[in-house]
Amino acid sequence: MRIERLDVYSFPVPFKAVFRHASASRSRAENLIVAARSDDGLTGYGEGCPRDYVTGETAEGGAAFIRRHAQAIADAVTDGASLRAWADAHREEIDEHPAAFCAIELAVLDLLGKAAEAPVEDIVGVPRLDGSFTYSAVLGDSPYLVYRLQHFRYRRKGFTDFKVKVSGDLGRDRRKLRVFGNKQMRVRLDANNLWADADECIEHLNALGGGVFAVEEPLTAGDLAGFERVSEECGVRIILDESLLRASQLDGFGSPERWIVNVRVSKMGGIGRSLEVVERAASLGMGVIVGAQVGETSILTRAGLTGMQAARPVLAASEGAFGTHLLREDLTMESLMFGDGGVLTLPDASAPGLGLSVREGMLVVA
Repeated sequence: MRIERLDVYSFPVPFKAVFRHASASRSRAENLIVAARSDDGLTGYGEGCPRDYVTGETAEGGAAFIRRHAQAIADAVTDGASLRAWADAHREEIDEHPAAFCAIELAVLDLLGKAAEAPVEDIVGVPRLDGSFTYSAVLGDSPYLVYRLQHFRYRRKGFTDFKVKVSGDLGRDRRKLRVFGNKQMRVRLDANNLWADADECIEHLNALGGGVFAVEEPLTAGDLAGFERVSEECGVRIILDESLLRASQLDGFGSPERWIVNVRVSKMGGIGRSLEVVERAASLGMGVIVGAQVGETSILTRAGLTGMQAARPVLAASEGAFGTHLLREDLTMESLMFGDGGVLTLPDASAPGLGLSVREGMLVVA
């Protein structure tokens, strides 16, 4: 099999509801989709979600990156090893365009899996998926009545693990946490880099009254010294998201039990680079969350399962798999999404490639 070409598209599907947090609000997907086409008629599909407030990427810049490298990748890549070699040789440029490369990599892996009649796990050296995966409920920074309704729906569906977006308004955030009462819920917060000052953050978190085990990105991205102070003075673990974009950044961290790494496949730059982070974090004794960008289709949901499988021994939580719970339409024939209790079980873990049927007619040329 030879890769004939890579085509790039967008999938601007609306959400069923606006999703808000401290860094942004979104009402539609802004995803890049790559189709990798072989000379024998097969097509693999990949997805990336550029987010300027996460990696500095835009959809336009990502599409330009894909077009710039499409032919070189088609000429150079014939298997998983040559795909990794190309990625290693262009590591610094991928650092600037991780979501765009993620779309390329997933498309190529899907194509290679289809050609070999094997799931992507066989191509990247991860054990095949087995059993089910349980996802967290995610509560955005919505108006209180909407928040209460969302919480009620999650609880009715049997969720016990929650991620709550905080606003910085003490009264509002206290009300958000009050809905959990004394029930045996596992709750973590996501601040989306809300505070610039560690003292203000510490005062706010302590005033909430406890009951949470971790907080994600409470301060300006990269303020590791400030994060450590928050962890020490509030008794919480720190989840690194915007502050952790590649495996090399994990070197030099002290007190590994203090840190959890949020590995979002699109943010990291694909499955290969995500696995590097998972392996490094596990070797250091850190926890791992396999997260997601808001608005992912089932393509990235399926890619996230590969990361979850690799991270099982240190997996602290899983996020995503919203499918048509959030999207008005999914790009795939069958939408991969959580059910009761947040549980998702892949229908056929041995299906070739990513095992998805993509409705290409829904794509828009980027």
